Amino acid sequence: MIRMKLSARNQIKGKVVKVTHGMVSSEIVIDIGKGQQIVSVITKTSAESLGLAVGKDVYAVIKSSEVLVAVD
Repeated sequence: MIRMKLSARNQIKGKVVKVTHGMVSSEIVIDIGKGQQIVSVITKTSAESLGLAVGKDVYAVIKSSEVLVAVD
């Protein structure tokens, strides 16, 4: 198995707890432990290609050029 290296520093290991497929996109809910979840919306084709299903171990990879901060 080839292990892929990524330039993104934010690689968070988790487990898929919910997959909701739409016509074009899929919502993937990832449990990252301690009651925390990350939700990602990707194309349905990508979700199927990755074999995403409840219980699958995955990584949430976060790469962003900016982070917004807001207050009330």
